[in-house]
This record gives sequence, structure tokens and C-alpha cells, in this order.
Amino acid sequence: MAQLPEKINELTVGQLSARSGAAVSALHFYEAKGLIRSRRTSGNQRRYSRDALRRVAFVRAAQRVGIPLATVREALARLPEERTPTKEDWARLSAAWRTELDERIRQLGRLRDHLTDCIGCGCLSLENCVLSNPDDVIGDRIVGSVLMPTRRPGEGVED
Repeated sequence: MAQLPEKINELTVGQLSARSGAAVSALHFYEAKGLIRSRRTSGNQRRYSRDALRRVAFVRAAQRVGIPLATVREALARLPEERTPTKEDWARLSAAWRTELDERIRQLGRLRDHLTDCIGCGCLSLENCVLSNPDDVIGDRIVGSVLMPTRRPGEGVED
């Protein structure tokens, strides 16, 4: 990984990409989503402050554990004066995100357990299949579409 002299306060998009491991296209995407910021030179080239490295690391770490970018953007926006996240910020935010991740893990465990049931059956029935029709409540009471109820035999079409 290329080292930058301490006197350089700004990074080009290529330098930020090389140092952070994020593709240039990802950096442009992060910028478009308000996760990082750059300024434009007189030649219209992007320049990022050195603290963009920490913000990109923060975003990528959150992505790795499945935190949506919108949630990350909200968290970064709440930091005072849009400062770079610190170790304490990460600890606080990751603790708040832990409940969401725990629930997602529980859901994945349930899906995994029911996947085994489907391997034996293979029907993927909308009436019975937990994977195709999770948390079905109405199916216990009625059959067919709620929006288009079936007509009873002998019923005519009204004009």
C-alpha cells in the first residue's frame, strides 16, 4: 500500500481508492449518497481530505456486517460538524446495530431450518411453504386471493 507524505492533506480519488481498498466507482457512489465529500480543483478534479480514509473504512466495515448505507449515512450525519467517526463512535453505533443484526441472524436461522423441510418436499406450495409464504396469517382462515375472491357456482356477473 502506498504511503503518503505527512504534508499532503488531500487525496486524489485514485489515492483514496488505493489506500482504502475501495474501487473508484464505489467512492463516487459513496459521495453521491452523501457518505463522503470532496472538493473540486480548478481543473474539476476531486480532492478528498485525509479523514475520508476513516469515513470509507467506517462505511465498508458497516457494509460487511450488513448495515444498509442509508443507516450508515444517518449515523454519519449525526456526528458533530460532520467530523470523522472515532473508535468511540463505532462502539456506540455498533452496539445500537447489534439488536438489528441479532434479529437478522435469527431470521436466517429460521430460513435455514425450513430450507431442509423444502428439500424433502420440493413443492414450494403457496398454501403450506414457509419459504414462499412466510408469516401467513390469512391463509389459516381463507383460501384464494383476498383481492379477487372466487365466485360461488351459480353467481352471475353484475352490470
